[in-house]
Order: sequence, then structure tokens, then C-alpha cells
Amino acid sequence: MSEYLEIRFSLPKSEAQKEILTAWLAESGCDSFMEDEMFFKAYCPEEHFVKSEIEKILLQGELSSIQLVAVKKLTNENWNANWEAAYEDVVIEEKCRIRAPFHEASDTYDYELIIAPKMSFGTAHHETTAQMIALMLDLDFNGLTVLDMGSGTAVLAVLAEKMGSPKIVAIDNDEWAYNNAQENTSLNNCANISVELGDASAIGKRKFDIILANINRNILLEDMPHYVNALYPNGIILFSGFYLTDLEIIQQTAEGLGLIFRKKIVQNNWVAVEFKY
Repeated sequence: MSEYLEIRFSLPKSEAQKEILTAWLAESGCDSFMEDEMFFKAYCPEEHFVKSEIEKILLQGELSSIQLVAVKKLTNENWNANWEAAYEDVVIEEKCRIRAPFHEASDTYDYELIIAPKMSFGTAHHETTAQMIALMLDLDFNGLTVLDMGSGTAVLAVLAEKMGSPKIVAIDNDEWAYNNAQENTSLNNCANISVELGDASAIGKRKFDIILANINRNILLEDMPHYVNALYPNGIILFSGFYLTDLEIIQQTAEGLGLIFRKKIVQNNWVAVEFKY
């Protein structure tokens, strides 16, 4: 079993800066993140840690104000105890709870999802995932097929099954996400989710009633024609993973492909938006 390193950074100046740092650190091998009043902390298996790669990340213009403070080796026992003590569940609109396997179960909510906490932004702690869930809670999934594109932890796919979808395809081009999605569908005893490794080309000629795409601005703009082509007439598509300043170009592109704007949710400058085909 791997020993873990705790990598301490000075605190990011904004949520946007923290999101960028988290994404780059995840690419470099870090798989969990925490923040306290003094430091932003990333956790990485020792064999995946390359200090020069971390230093290279911090040379990027948008991250230049962040400093690498310290690298500390943890025992597995300390790592697990620290993580579980600091990790909190998430409740969306008092209807949906997302918890880790080590949290106590509850029957208080309409939906309870178990997500193994490997990356905090894949567990509904980040605004974009929470916003997608909030939009999903207003939809009827009974009997409808679903595509979860850029599925990450598969938290949205799991919720779609719990809300009544009989067939969900969850696609991500990252092998870590693919493996974690399989783990999470198993934890939730999901029988209707097919987890696939690939990009938008993996959709092929399949069509769906509802498409969920919580990715980022550039990929959404590039792959939106694939998504629309995979949507049945009168289907619903939810987008998130971009800032309020990007909404205009997202909406223009979507409407140019025949989508009809329905509503949006904005939180801390992050946006989730719903369209109908």
C-alpha cells in the first residue's frame, strides 16, 4: 500500500484559482485535496510525486501567486484518519445527500449517494457538480435514457439511476475517472450504468433522452455538436463547468445547434444551464 505525501501550498486567492490548481495537481498524480485556514493541501502517493512537475505548475501565470510551502510524508494510518476526520458529506436542496463510505447512512433524504472521496471536485463539494444535481432534481428521469459525458466519479450517473433512469452511459477519457466510476457504481449497487473510457467520439450513433455534461468551456464548445446529435427530439441537456462570463458563447453555440434555453443556476460565478432540443 502506498505511502502518501501531504503537499502544502499557500492559500489560493480565489475559487477560480483553486479550481485551476486542483485540476493541474490531479493531472500530476494528486488524488485528494483539503484546505484549512493556513494552507491548501494536496495528497499524492509517494511514487507519483515529482517535485519539478509541481514547480512547473506554479510557474503558470494564473498560479504564480501560489507558493509551495512544504512536503510531508504521512503514514497510511495518519492519512486515512486525517482524511476521514476532515471530509464532510454534502446535501443538495435537502433532497440529495452525497456521502463517503465511512459516513453513517441516513434515510432523511430522497436520495443518498455513496461516492469514494478520491477527488473533492468529483463529490459535489464543487459548485458545478452541486448545480448539476440541483437541476437534475427538478427533472423526471423515470423511463428515460441518460448520457453522463465527462462523468468523473459518476456521481451524476448514480443519481440518474436512483431517480428512475433504466439506462445510463457514463463516459470519461481519464482512466482514473473510469476506475473510480466503476467503484462508485458498485458502492451504490447500480445495475443500469455502463461506464466507458473515451471521448465524445465514443458516443457513436447512440441517442439519449437526457444528456449531462459537466466538463469545461472549451470541451463543451468543441463537442457540443456531438452531444446535440445524440439527443432525441424534445430531449434535455444540462451543461456546467464554466464561468458566468462564458455563458453568452455557450448559449449562442447551443442555440445555433437548435437547442432552446430553459434556465440557469449561478453560484460563485460558476454556471449550470438547461436546454431543450
